[in-house]
Amino acid sequence: MNIFEHTNLKATTTEQDILKLCAEAKEYNFRGVCVNPSFVSLARRNLEGTDLKVVTVVGFPLGATSIESKAFEAKKAVEDGADEVDMVIHIGHLKSGNYEYVYEDIASVVNAAGVPVKVIIETCYLTDEEKIAACVISMEAGAAFVKTSTGFGTYGAKVEDVSLMRWAVSGKLGVKASGGIKTYEDAINMIKAGATSIGTSSGVSIVKR
Repeated sequence: MNIFEHTNLKATTTEQDILKLCAEAKEYNFRGVCVNPSFVSLARRNLEGTDLKVVTVVGFPLGATSIESKAFEAKKAVEDGADEVDMVIHIGHLKSGNYEYVYEDIASVVNAAGVPVKVIIETCYLTDEEKIAACVISMEAGAAFVKTSTGFGTYGAKVEDVSLMRWAVSGKLGVKASGGIKTYEDAINMIKAGATSIGTSSGVSIVKR
């Protein structure tokens, strides 16, 4: 199922965990794997010769690192073999209405990466108005996707958030639902709401239901 990004972003993740993640992604024909930046090169080597994407995260999980740090992290990840970059928005600046900063933050990663960028807006901390603003700014800054969650916030993806994000981007960007998606029913509900990609660590159990 090419919509799933097989994910392991835990602090305790080992090299063996990444090898298992890649093997499962190949076995079940997932869209790709999503790993922390230090494991990008390992994942790249293990997915060589396949169509699977190596996705990594930037400014993860808080989004509060500097613009320059995020840009450098994105550039290095792509040099190491990342096909896509999922960056965390600066939540505090968004909530403060510092939209120019938020735009520059996203645009710097888009420009540094040169590959599709997904913007994690961390919906659990935002009002509906802030979610819409985050989606519009992401679109203007050149992002390819907006993404619900890191999985480290107070809650993950919700159907109503995915639906709102799909509406806000008017079909111009992809929508990645991520965080707390553990069952086949969860996945189907997200897809029906407008998700075009799903990030989950439960992909194997979902497809083997």
